[in-house]
Amino acid sequence: MSTAVFLGIDLGTQSVRVMAVTEEGAIAAVATQPLTSTRDGVRHEQDPRSWWQAVATCSRNVMSQLGNTRVKGLAIDATSGTILMMHPYTLEPLTSGLMYDDGRAKEEAALCNEAGGALWSELSYRMQPSWALPKLLWLERHGHIPFGAKLAHQNDFINAQFAGEMIAADSSNSLKTGFDLIRMQWPTDVIEKLELHPMIFPEVVLPGTKIGEVCPYAAEQTGIPIETPIFAGMTDGCAAQIASGATTVGSWNSVVGTTLVMKGVTRELLHDPLGVVYSHRSTDGMWLPGGASSTGAGVITKEFPGADLDALNAAALQQGPTRAVVYPLAGQGERYPFAAPAAQGFTLGEPASTEEKYNATLQGIAFIERLAFDALRHIGAPTDGSFTISGGATKSAALNQIRADVMQRTIGVPEVTEGAFGMAVLAAAHTSSIAEATKRMVRIERTIEPKRSFAEYADQYIALVDELAKRGWLPQDVADFARAGARA
Repeated sequence: MSTAVFLGIDLGTQSVRVMAVTEEGAIAAVATQPLTSTRDGVRHEQDPRSWWQAVATCSRNVMSQLGNTRVKGLAIDATSGTILMMHPYTLEPLTSGLMYDDGRAKEEAALCNEAGGALWSELSYRMQPSWALPKLLWLERHGHIPFGAKLAHQNDFINAQFAGEMIAADSSNSLKTGFDLIRMQWPTDVIEKLELHPMIFPEVVLPGTKIGEVCPYAAEQTGIPIETPIFAGMTDGCAAQIASGATTVGSWNSVVGTTLVMKGVTRELLHDPLGVVYSHRSTDGMWLPGGASSTGAGVITKEFPGADLDALNAAALQQGPTRAVVYPLAGQGERYPFAAPAAQGFTLGEPASTEEKYNATLQGIAFIERLAFDALRHIGAPTDGSFTISGGATKSAALNQIRADVMQRTIGVPEVTEGAFGMAVLAAAHTSSIAEATKRMVRIERTIEPKRSFAEYADQYIALVDELAKRGWLPQDVADFARAGARA
């Protein structure tokens, strides 16, 4: 094992995780601590002090496992859009942490879109009630921003505790606070329209930038040596993307859990007229576009409660392509690869058995994944790089094989896909590049090759595309593009 490690820290919703990773990508130590939340309707809060307590506990645990191993740096990811106000000198939280899915700022989201619509359009997104800027405006309108208070994203608060002072925020977590990723500055005109004081906003740098060092107090609390470098982190989604190895232009990672999330790398900012793809900035200045679908494995839990999934997966592998077509939407509303708040799941044809219905559901997940790639190619995204998959659904050999067959490409399954691992890789990248660090540290556990021709699925795929367009959910130009690719 290498005698040096990098620490990656993941601030999740339910837990904090600290991971020590060698320069070769081996996990040297790991520790986890749970977190608790307070929920009230659309509101979701956590106590920021509990984040630091959990980080300190995990860090002491990890350091005890490492012994005399040298720590060369740390980076922290956090839930995207989680914010608080804090005192810039005492570093105490002045509000609770308003979590990533806190939806109280509906009115404020409309005000933010009115004030900054031109910029958000340029960046290919619209502000949503759970995003950071609307929640910040909610705090201001309800008198929760004391004079002199500073805005902090979730990982900014922990970085401040480590450094003993407030230090720069990263552009990844600042995206949902309205930071202009094109010009790399806060949009002062929008801030002025919203009547927010510009002094509450932090300095912002690209992820991977050195922003501070561990102070004596934090070293005592955590066991991490004094003067250990602190590097600007990213959102949890971007951290998982790094862990998957998707860090070079044209490479993509697709995560199928309850929902489907896709993230990739482009040299230029993608302009999406639908506003369903928005992009972060990488540490090397590249763009990291992505989108989140409401389809995914959540529909399996809903449609097949208590079923023997092992038996259904085995049957799906034996059956091969099914003529029935399922649009696997568990609830109402789709976000990607098209925006359709009224969308609902449907089935074309009548599956003859539970086994066929399950098979058609897996097929439907793969079809939406292919459609997402078609939509990306339609707006000019390169997709010719590596393709990796993550998420709980990778346990399904049947789904993995169907995805490889429908996509007609080799799929890689990374050995580790946790955000903490991604942050260790990001910290290690400061001596070279994120692409080099990823190549050195990320390991592919296995690959899945296509076994069937897409021609066996083409008619069913086109039927799904036709129905989505007929219902007015999928734009006709995207549908035409997808059909043309299917018939090629």
